[in-house]
Amino acid sequence: MFIVLLNYRKPLVQVNELLEEHRKFLDRHYASGLFLLSGRKEPRTGGFILAAASGRQALIEILAADPFSLHGIANYEVIEVVASRAAPSLDFLLETNP
Repeated sequence: MFIVLLNYRKPLVQVNELLEEHRKFLDRHYASGLFLLSGRKEPRTGGFILAAASGRQALIEILAADPFSLHGIANYEVIEVVASRAAPSLDFLLETNP
């Protein structure tokens, strides 16, 4: 499992211009089961994605197709994590770890 931290490199006006395209990118990967949770950071300096990717390199290649990446809007920090405990309602997340 991976946590992806997005850090905006451009002003929010430019972020907002590509937000709909970015959301479509997210929707595709939610539909495939790759993305599990996402949202913005507060204050609004970027965002985060929780991803159940098969590997770091595969995830990096997918993130490269995000409009925020293609247009230099955000940098991405990819952090691999291994969840060992969860609230009962989130136990399914433990199953995404090998």
